Amino acid sequence: MKKLLLIIPVFFIFQASAQTIIKQDAAIKQMVDEVSAKNIEANIRKLVSFKSRHTLSDTTSKTEGSGAARNWIKAEMEKYAAESQGRMTVQFDTFTQPKGERVDKPVHLKNILATLKGTDPNDTRVYIVSGHYDSRINDVMNANSVEPGANDDASGSAVSMELARVMSRWSFPSTIIFMCVVGEEQGLYGSTNVAKRAKAEKWNVDAMLNNDIVGNTHGMENDLKDNRSVRVFSEGVPSTAAGDERAIRSLIALGGENDSPSRELARYVKETAERYVDQLDVKLIYRRDRFLRGGDHVPFLQQGFTAVRFTEMNEDFHRQHQDIRTEKGVDYGDLPDFVDFNYVQKVARMNLSVLANLAFAAAEPQNVGVVTSDLTNETTLKWEAPKASKKPTGYYVLMRETTSPFWEKKFYVEGTGLTLNYSKDNYFFAVQSVDEKGHESLPVYPKPIR
Repeated sequence: MKKLLLIIPVFFIFQASAQTIIKQDAAIKQMVDEVSAKNIEANIRKLVSFKSRHTLSDTTSKTEGSGAARNWIKAEMEKYAAESQGRMTVQFDTFTQPKGERVDKPVHLKNILATLKGTDPNDTRVYIVSGHYDSRINDVMNANSVEPGANDDASGSAVSMELARVMSRWSFPSTIIFMCVVGEEQGLYGSTNVAKRAKAEKWNVDAMLNNDIVGNTHGMENDLKDNRSVRVFSEGVPSTAAGDERAIRSLIALGGENDSPSRELARYVKETAERYVDQLDVKLIYRRDRFLRGGDHVPFLQQGFTAVRFTEMNEDFHRQHQDIRTEKGVDYGDLPDFVDFNYVQKVARMNLSVLANLAFAAAEPQNVGVVTSDLTNETTLKWEAPKASKKPTGYYVLMRETTSPFWEKKFYVEGTGLTLNYSKDNYFFAVQSVDEKGHESLPVYPKPIR
């Protein structure tokens, strides 16, 4: 006999009493608390000290240029790896970018990957957190001027580095990769190389978190000051559906354009991060990226992986892609003195809580489906247990009204099926695994089954 219990979600607000119940995992909370604004500031200022991190800048100097910057990042990651008892390894991901748009000659480029290997040999899941270490100013081809790139994107690189420092001392069933990539400003070249490699080598990338421009809390022109909000961009129609008429027809038929894997990840980020990080408001932005713009999560989406982008709420374009100068009393340039390091710390803690909760959790349920054999106002869902060694203690069936951006109810069940007295015509559903400590997998949106 299946046991069914309607439980209170970890984050649930009772409207009558205005109470919020928060249940945190002590290990994740400890890691979150260890994320240091001081370390983040030191890493950002050090990256700025290399003067230029332009993708085409000098690679031979030990003190200036992208070569010195990437060598320093790798050396710092190796220090963190030394405390991992052999679980973390650090490598350059080296490739040659041919001459093309924004690359005036073939160039040898290097990403930095610090891989914290999972402890479960049967758990193939990989989680990636990334920032790009290259920088630029007004002229995208100017490789020789001072190009500090403190917020864009030393801030994102500092997030990856600080998480590697903290999490390297812990072990997780699945694998986490802390990544700093090159070539973003020239055309997403570094992330494209890793994404294609992941596809070719059949990495089971369960989620990719891209941090790009996550250090400013003051909006240009609107004069908004906001140190608690962060945007998470997620695509609705999957990039891989472009040109796939069958996939598009399925989305139209099921109304699933707002339930792509990346959008489920975005909802997961909001629920999990706000559980662990005080004074944080995760804003779900229903776009792949900002208007007509892109970032290092896009190549992963194009290879069929689940990925989102984190960016500050209100950008200051006086700081992005600007020569350092003063005009009419206005300072321009992406300098570290304009970065809010406590805000970057908050963003890093957000990333950590999500990565840790996912990496601790059991894998997602398999073959999740809605039974469609009969016309009924009830909804029957069925699924299979994940195949990894760690088995979930149960599952959450998630439910929300079709107009709601967030999951509204969680039903706990220990079996692999559930019938609810709610119509699939009027509600959306998903299923996620949960373990004995409350770590949840990513939700899986069901397909029709008979």
